[in-house]
Amino acid sequence: MHPDSLRRESLLIATGRPDRTPAGPVNQPVQLSSTFHAGGERVYGRDGNATLAAFEAALGAVEGGLVTAFSSGMAASTALVEALPVGSVVVLPSTFYNFNRTLLDAQVELGRLSLRTVDVTDVDAVAEALPGAALLWLELPTNPMLVVPDLPALAAAARRHGVRTVVDATLATPFGIRPLEHGADVVLHSATKWIAGHSDLVMGTLATADEALDTELKARRNLTGGLPGALETFLALRGLRTLSVRLERACGNAAELARRLDAHPAVHRVHYLGLPGHPQADLVAKLLDNTGGLLSFEPDSVQRADQVCARVRLITHATSLGGVESLLERRGRYPGELRQQTPAALLRLSVGLEHVEDLWADLEQALS
Repeated sequence: MHPDSLRRESLLIATGRPDRTPAGPVNQPVQLSSTFHAGGERVYGRDGNATLAAFEAALGAVEGGLVTAFSSGMAASTALVEALPVGSVVVLPSTFYNFNRTLLDAQVELGRLSLRTVDVTDVDAVAEALPGAALLWLELPTNPMLVVPDLPALAAAARRHGVRTVVDATLATPFGIRPLEHGADVVLHSATKWIAGHSDLVMGTLATADEALDTELKARRNLTGGLPGALETFLALRGLRTLSVRLERACGNAAELARRLDAHPAVHRVHYLGLPGHPQADLVAKLLDNTGGLLSFEPDSVQRADQVCARVRLITHATSLGGVESLLERRGRYPGELRQQTPAALLRLSVGLEHVEDLWADLEQALS
């Protein structure tokens, strides 16, 4: 069958495979070599390898663009920042993934960049911040407050001002949204999270529909040494194959837990894309194909939030998200989060694939 006739779930399985030859492998093997024979497309390990090419092809098929993989999500973010001329202006959300904010703040301290922070739910305010800027940096949804910006409107405004739009879609994944279809120029993922999905590697990716930009990103990756290892890439590809089915279970679990937490007397507020009271419920319905496997909730005190982290037994008290196991942490314990007005008691819960009743029993006893 022609790839254009396949749905995303099938593309995810079929793309990035070796040629079908008798007795040949079904999976792309791990290619461990730093040096290649002369006369081919690769000369040195920094140029990539067959394992990396397979992963980038598979993710690109479902992302709808050309993918460049990096050794971490922060390496991918750094490649975008390093490409900006000195004196460039970046427009970014007022609440933002704190490590990316720290990266940009460091560039400000070095005198390389200027920042304009905006409420990304206010289209007019973003449009007013765009003149003279080089980059509009968005998250969809934001981490950890799960705010959803109007990407088509913001990307269109950025394009009118000649501003490049990058969207960090780590939380949504390509099965939640494909930002390139809504006007974004670059899509960023921490592949460590949902894409790889097993909490066993660190990787990042950038995707674009612009061939010239893809060539530029790959050249920058090679110059800065941001290539991911072959074994990590192999594991990420293996995890990617099951992304759609993992998300289906995680989203179902998260929706049910959000509903129950929203009714719990010890919980002050729940942030989840699937709750009827979400402030951007119309945009969630318009832009996203699912409501995600991550939620945040605010117990009635910091003391209770810390108690929950200490008392969970099935759920793991740890940072990160997107693994098969449920992960919980109080984000307000990080100074960078508090600086961005993240509520001090807010708990971020990455919902895994355990049975939902077991997850609820764990949360209920921890909250009591």
